[in-house]
Amino acid sequence: MGDVVVTGIGAVSPVGLDRESTWASLCAGKSGVGPIESFDASGLPTRIAAEVRDFDPGSVFDAKRARRSARFTQFAVAAAREAVADARIDPSAEDPARVGVVVNAAVAGFDTVEAATRQLLDPGLGRIGPHFVSSSLANMPACEIAIDLGVHGPVTAGALACASGLYAFLDGARLVRGGEADVVVCGGTDAAITPAMFAGLTTMGALSRRNDDPAGASRPFDAERDGFVFGEGAVVAVLESDEHARARGHKAYARVAGGALTADAFHVSAPHPDGRYAARAIGLTLERAGARPQDVDLVCAHGTSTRANDATETRALHQALGEAATSLAVTAPKSMVGHMIGAAGALGAMVCCLAIRDATVPPTVNLEHADPECDLDYVPLVARSVPVRTALANAFGFGGQNCVVAFEAVG
Repeated sequence: MGDVVVTGIGAVSPVGLDRESTWASLCAGKSGVGPIESFDASGLPTRIAAEVRDFDPGSVFDAKRARRSARFTQFAVAAAREAVADARIDPSAEDPARVGVVVNAAVAGFDTVEAATRQLLDPGLGRIGPHFVSSSLANMPACEIAIDLGVHGPVTAGALACASGLYAFLDGARLVRGGEADVVVCGGTDAAITPAMFAGLTTMGALSRRNDDPAGASRPFDAERDGFVFGEGAVVAVLESDEHARARGHKAYARVAGGALTADAFHVSAPHPDGRYAARAIGLTLERAGARPQDVDLVCAHGTSTRANDATETRALHQALGEAATSLAVTAPKSMVGHMIGAAGALGAMVCCLAIRDATVPPTVNLEHADPECDLDYVPLVARSVPVRTALANAFGFGGQNCVVAFEAVG
C-alpha cells in the first residue's frame, strides 16, 4: 500500500516537556536523573529516578478531566497534541473514521492501583474515587487521545513490557499499509515511580544504587554499570501514508521502512545470553526494509545499563550486522532519561527520526570505562555530527520480547 512516514512527533520526558527541548537536552548530554521527589524514598536502597518535573496537568486538561486521568494518560495526551500540531493535521478536516490511535504502555496505571490499595487498607486516607478503575486501564491513554481529537478509527493499546512504545510504530504502520486508516497517532507512555515499584525492582537487583551520583547512575555499556534508572514520560508520533502526506504538502521526518518482533522464550526478565533472537529481529528488520547491514548509519540501542542487557545487545548487533557493526554509531539515550519503560522504545524512534533530520547523534553519557564485552562505537560523552539515512531502534522487553524498527530518510 506504499510507504508509511512519520510526519509529527511530541514528547514529555525527564529532560524536556516537548520534542525540541528533549532533543536539545539529549544532544547536549543533559541528565534528567535526580533524587526522587514524588514520594519519600529515604528507606529504599535506590532513591533516584528520572522523573518528569514541572509538568502541569492543568495545561492538558481542565480540573475535572485531570482528576479522572492518571499521570501516564496526561503525558500521552500532551505528547499527542504536540505531535498532531507538528504534523499540521486538522482532525476535523480528516475523515474521523480514517484516523486511528495506537498508544501502548507497559505498567500503565500502576501508580493509581498502588494509591487505591493504600486507601483501601487505611480508611483514614479516604474513599476510592469513582474514576479509579477507568483511569488505571492500559487502553486509557489511547482512548483519551481519541476523545481529545474526536476520531473514530481503530484505537488499540498493547503491552510488550519495555518494547511497548516501539511496537506501536509497527502496529500503526500496519494499519496504514492495510488500508484501515489514513493517519495513525502512535507511541508509548508510562508513569509508575512509586514505592512498591521501587521496592520490587530493588529486590530483583535491577536498579542502580548510585544515590550519591544521580547524573552518573545510568551508564549503558560502561564497565562499571550497576543497573538501570527508572524513568517516566511519553513519546507520540503521527504516521500516515507518504501519498497522504504529499497530498497535503507536509514533509516527513522519516519513512518507517520495516520492523520485526521475535521472542527469546528464555526467562521472565533476563535476555537470552547469546542474543540470537534479538539478532534475528534485527536481521528480519533489514530484510523487510530492503536494507543491507552496511546501509545502517545509526542504532538507537535499548542500552539499559544492566550487566546482562548491554553485553547481550552488543552480541546481537555483531551477529546481525557482521563487520558493519563496528563502523556505525550506537547511542543509548537511557544514559540521560533513564528507562521510560512503555515510552522507552518510542523515544528511540524519535531519536532515529531527529538524527536523520539534523545529521546529529546524541551521546551515550557516563561511558568512561571500557568493557571488553561492549566493543562498539557508542558515541561516548559528546554528540556527533554524522549524516544518517538509515537508523534502527531496538527495544527488548521483560519476558524476552524483541522489537526492532528501521527508519529511513525520505527522498
